[in-house]
Amino acid sequence: MHPSIQALIRAALEEDLGTGDVTSKYFIPEAARSKARIIAKEAGMLSGIQVAIQVFREVDKGIGVWTDRVDGSSFEIGDVILEIEGRTRSILSAERTALNFLQRLSGIATTTRRYLQAVQPHPVKLLDTRKTMPGWRVLEKAAVKDGGGTNHRMGLYDQVMVKDNHLMACTKLEDLQAAIDRVRKDRPEIKVQIEAATLEQVADFLALKGVDMILLDNMDTDDLRRAVQINEGRVFLEASGGITMDTIKDVAATGVDAISVGALTHSSKAVDLSLEVM
Repeated sequence: MHPSIQALIRAALEEDLGTGDVTSKYFIPEAARSKARIIAKEAGMLSGIQVAIQVFREVDKGIGVWTDRVDGSSFEIGDVILEIEGRTRSILSAERTALNFLQRLSGIATTTRRYLQAVQPHPVKLLDTRKTMPGWRVLEKAAVKDGGGTNHRMGLYDQVMVKDNHLMACTKLEDLQAAIDRVRKDRPEIKVQIEAATLEQVADFLALKGVDMILLDNMDTDDLRRAVQINEGRVFLEASGGITMDTIKDVAATGVDAISVGALTHSSKAVDLSLEVM
């Protein structure tokens, strides 16, 4: 497991447990042992199963945890997601943290799958964004993949994205070309993307050498179709900005290569799961 995820698990447990679980200490006999299971209260897509398992093991290495499920698989109401056995105090101390990870990540995977179903039958990629919870990005982007989506850049370090605020400081096409040339010389392995808000900008950016992708920002479907025609398949086109479940199919029908949706990570509803001691 990635060291950053291990650190996140420990921080989450420290946040919840603090100096110790006082309820379990005083109301659960120290020697008590139990079996428990995490059950789905609604249908969804699974993500975060290994993180949830690690939470229980971090609390008590003697806890046994079993599952035959994998991230990216679907589940229905009443399905058993995880089975746990061990000291009752340990199970209850780990319960909320394990569920928090599992519910949120499965919620992202479930939302991603619903967006993908909404664009059918159009062969468009569904991309995530950097609109993630601080510290959770690796997990949340993995959840998008578990739902069938595609990861956009992980951070500011692995892809060039020239957005409107960058263009305010670099307004001339010759300056943009010079900057792209420097990127190509110093970092030939990374992609270069530029954000366009108008069809005029699309035409200007297509004239630049070294541009791999153009982000079509907040364009209506008529302009998106026109941008696809202007492009003639030369660069990768991504539509973005205010796209919802109600509008995404119309956007997909314009012929763009991909659609990015910030709501996959910043607005996904947690899936309803619960832990039951048997």
